[in-house]
Amino acid sequence: MKIRVACSSDIPQMANLMGQLGYPTSVEQMRKRFEKISAEPSYHTLVIEVEGRVVGMSGLCTGIFYESDGIYVRIVAFVVDDTYRNQGLGKLLFAESEKWARSNGADGIVLNSGNRAERMAAHAFYKALGYREKSTGFAKQL
Repeated sequence: MKIRVACSSDIPQMANLMGQLGYPTSVEQMRKRFEKISAEPSYHTLVIEVEGRVVGMSGLCTGIFYESDGIYVRIVAFVVDDTYRNQGLGKLLFAESEKWARSNGADGIVLNSGNRAERMAAHAFYKALGYREKSTGFAKQL
């Protein structure tokens, strides 16, 4: 098991993981997205691999608080392959994400997760890691 920064050769596996997260994504779509993400200095993508296969990812970005001093990191995409869940890999990937946030001077780390029934296990996982429900998110397609 190894956690490392994502690279372009991970794109097919990341596309599959995004589909498992509930966002069907073609390899070509992921390639275009990852090109833009990789070019943004405020973004960072970690992957976890087992026996050379990427089985999880954490997409992170930094932001500046309006309501207080300092910066935060937002986990914008987090997923572990469904055949590798409940083996501690997500916990390790979260720990590495938090480590990266701290090393970049973040004062906090946040994430949003949908309120769909299939996300309830994820919510329990986040709470077990010390995250707390804090707000309700809203979205509008433009």
